[in-house]
This record gives sequence, C-alpha cells and structure tokens, in this order.
Amino acid sequence: MSGYGNYLNLIALSLFSYQVTGSAFGVGAVMALRLFSGFLAGLGSAALAARTTRLRIMVGADISQGLAMTVLALCADRTPVWLLGCAVVVTGAGNVCFTVALRSAVPAMVGPEARTRANGLLVTGRSIATVLGFASAAPVIAFGGYGAAFALNAASFAVCAVALLALRPRTDAEDRGLEEPSRQEGAGRRRPWRGAAGLPGLLLGMILLRGVDALASSSHNVALPVVAHAAEPSAPALFMTRFWVAWAIGTIAAHLVLKRAAKGSAWGARAFAWGTLAMSVFFVAAFAGLPVAGLIAVAACAGFADGWTEIVYTSRLQAAPDRQRSRLFGMSATAETAGFAVGTVLAAAALEVLPALSVVGVFHGTAVSAALLLLAFAATTARSPSRTHGSEGDTHGTRPGTGTPPGA
Repeated sequence: MSGYGNYLNLIALSLFSYQVTGSAFGVGAVMALRLFSGFLAGLGSAALAARTTRLRIMVGADISQGLAMTVLALCADRTPVWLLGCAVVVTGAGNVCFTVALRSAVPAMVGPEARTRANGLLVTGRSIATVLGFASAAPVIAFGGYGAAFALNAASFAVCAVALLALRPRTDAEDRGLEEPSRQEGAGRRRPWRGAAGLPGLLLGMILLRGVDALASSSHNVALPVVAHAAEPSAPALFMTRFWVAWAIGTIAAHLVLKRAAKGSAWGARAFAWGTLAMSVFFVAAFAGLPVAGLIAVAACAGFADGWTEIVYTSRLQAAPDRQRSRLFGMSATAETAGFAVGTVLAAAALEVLPALSVVGVFHGTAVSAALLLLAFAATTARSPSRTHGSEGDTHGTRPGTGTPPGA
C-alpha cells in the first residue's frame, strides 16, 4: 500500500511541481531537493538507529510523510513554493529512513534463514506497486486533481503505520547466529583485506557497484519517456505501461526462482555482479528499436535481473550482525541516492544532444565495467591465501546444518 502511494505520488508530485514553479528548472530543483534530503538521511540513518528502535523509525517516517502529504492535499490549490519544498524534504528523508530501517530489520522479523524469501516478497510487492501506481496516476489526477493523489498517498502511509503498530514485529533482536568471521573462525588467521570504513573489500565493492548501478538506471528512467513519445506518439503511456508491466513480471519471476534455488542460502558478490551485468545489457537492448514482442521479452529479462540483484544484494547486507546492518544500509542508501541524482542530471543533459540508445549504452556500460571489476576482485580474493572461509561472504551456501552465513 505504501509503495503504491509512493509511485502514484512520484508522477503526481512531478506534474504538481511544474504547476507550482512554472518551469522545468523548478521541477529539477524540487527533485534535487528531494534527493539531497534522502542523501543526508542515508548518512544519518545509522546514528538514528542507534538511538531508537527500527519500529519507531518506520512508524515515525510513515506519520511524517503522511502529514506532509495531507498538508499538500489540503493546500493543493494554493501551495507556495516553500511549502512544496518542505514537503519534498520530509518525504525524501522519510522514505530513505523507512527503507533503511525495514531492510535492516528483516532478519530480526523473519529469522536469518528466511530473509531471502522475505526480500523476494518485498521486491514482488514493490513491482506490483510500481505498475499500479504509475497506471493509476493519470485517472486519479484527472478525476480528483492533485489533492486526491496526495490524499491517497497520505492514506497509504496511514495504512502502513497502523499495520506496524498493530503487528509490532520484532525489528531489533540480535542475530546470535550471524557472528563476525573473525569470532567464528578464531584467532591466529590473517584478516581479509578491508576497504574504507573498515568493511570487507567485497562488501564495500558491492555497495559501490550498487551506487554505479543507480547512476546507470537513471539513464533509462530519463530516456524511457523520450523513446515512448518517439516510438508511439499517439499512445506513449501504453508504451511505458507495457514496458513496466513486463519488467514487473520479470522481478516476480526472480523471486520465485530464488525462493526455490536459495533455500536459505546467502548469495554473494559474484551473483550480484553477474545480475547487475545482465540487467545493464538487457536495459540497453530495450532501447535498440525492437518490435513490441521483443521489447516485452527484453523488459521482462531486465526485470528478472533487477529483481535478482535486489534480492541477492539486500540478503547479503542482511548477513551482517544486527548492530552493523543499519550502518551498511545507510551507506547503501547514500550511494544509491547520490548515483541516481548525479545520473539524472547527466542523462538529461546528454539526451539533449545524443540519441537515447547512446546515452543508455554509455551509462549502463559504466555499470557493466564496474561489475566486471567486482568479478575480477572476487576472483583475486578467492585465490588469496589470506582469505578465510567465507570471510567476504561470497558464497552460494550456508554451513551445513547450521543455517549460518559464512561471515559479515
């Protein structure tokens, strides 16, 4: 429900920003403000999680965003620019805080062995919410105006907050089975190479690749409306609906496949890198002027790879001890938000002078290169004599009989 409201609001808020500011620059400024507030929230999310529970963070984020959307709904006919700015700051920061808290809390909610299945369910819900939110934005705005869209979004936040308060899921229990590799393996072994912030090299590489992937993904998000108008000028919305529905079906298929294949396994850096590489290749192919059937097939494959990487990546970060997860997901949110923000600006500028295929190809080519670098580093780490068993978490299984991932 909350995801549906967010994706409905994504379109409504963009159009509303143009109405309030009266210029494309104003729309870009509002988007930049929203992304910047999310960037700052990612930086501070770990510190916030250390001072309160994740449940309180999620409920607080829902209530704050719901109030912001309620104010916009009530003032839709006479919204000043400053009020719009305050609303997007609250929603940008609230969305990141909620996402970081939720992803960090999944192992405590369902247990470490069930986290891959739980992440798959979350990805499936997000995919369905994306399609429904995008598809219903136009009729909702046409029937009830921007006030109705904002009211629906506010209601979706209220539903989410009420569900959390009613269910009160466990969100902060310490995962006793997920210990750091140095404590599991004992003393006397050389520690694996660690990158910045004291993180294992492969884990840091996965977060950096996630940021590059967000930068690359911004290109197809910006270019898709341009291609839709060029390919089907009489029905661009139909073009985009077909694309995103096929994408959503692919992400759901990824959940079904991983649910059967993983069986509690902790997938690692190599699976994530291969998934990112495949996703980039399919997204580039989607802009190659394929017929309708080919476009649908490629979009479904891109969605499968997108769902695969999301589930594998999130499950891997959740293998860290409870006290580290908020920090990891905060860093991830910061990298993703920064990558998408920078990519959106660069892609929009590039599309003014280059065809969509060239822009998407260059951006996703960067992600392919980064994925190949991570694969090379993973191979080097695997051959290194200093590597302890599972120290980087780059494995496709858990220890037999324990269900414990091989390290954080």
